[in-house]
Amino acid sequence: MTGFALGPIALSRGFRLFPYAEIGSTSAEAGNAAQHGDVGNAWFASLRQTAGRGRRGRVWETPSGNLAASLLVLPECDPAVSATLGFVAGVALNRALAATLPANLLRHGVDGATRIALKWPNDVLADGAKLAGILLESGKAPDGRQTVVIGIGVNVVAAPEGLPYPATSLQALGATITAQDLFHALAEEWVIASELWDNGNNIGDILRLWRASAAGIGAEVAVTHDGNVVRGIFESIDDTGRLLVRANDNSLIAITAGDVHFGVTATMRA
Repeated sequence: MTGFALGPIALSRGFRLFPYAEIGSTSAEAGNAAQHGDVGNAWFASLRQTAGRGRRGRVWETPSGNLAASLLVLPECDPAVSATLGFVAGVALNRALAATLPANLLRHGVDGATRIALKWPNDVLADGAKLAGILLESGKAPDGRQTVVIGIGVNVVAAPEGLPYPATSLQALGATITAQDLFHALAEEWVIASELWDNGNNIGDILRLWRASAAGIGAEVAVTHDGNVVRGIFESIDDTGRLLVRANDNSLIAITAGDVHFGVTATMRA
């Protein structure tokens, strides 16, 4: 028994769950199901991954007790629009954390500053350190329909070491919730956020929610992509989800993908 379970909202919408104590990769399992004609709205959740992966083929460590969850969906929209599902996942995960973490762990004491923030394009930060990552992988079903696997990894009990950026875990923050607790809330919040998104018809509403919890807006930023570095001020994200950077010459640059660095790191020369 893994202890994973879907809540009443997810169950009422016909979502299914495939739980594991250990697996190579929940996203690989979801992708395999898609290739074999799965109809979608299926969660694959595990307490441990042995072959997890992040963006650009990077290793994503999931020791026992952390959360690895991947959702297979078959969106009925243009692939460019389905790419915004990463923002839906960010909103849903942020809300799930808000629903499960004690209030004193969500905000700093006197000033009440939010400790949890969304980092463009696909991370969740806690006190500026990486807490969770989101990865979208698209494909084709046997009947030609578009498939999207949304992989979500959360450092519940431990964060990886030796990374080029700071990372943290819910346990390090003082939280005692389990991966199962968080997954239950995540699956419920996914339904609410994805129904608001409505196959991209209301992407503006999702992006407004995402911006409200975004890290670094108004701060110095450096974005690295294909060996090039763009520096400036993180102004916002546009209505398609692109990062908007106000460069030193006052031009506004729209960026579709890249690695983002804030603060001191943003001012360092490549």
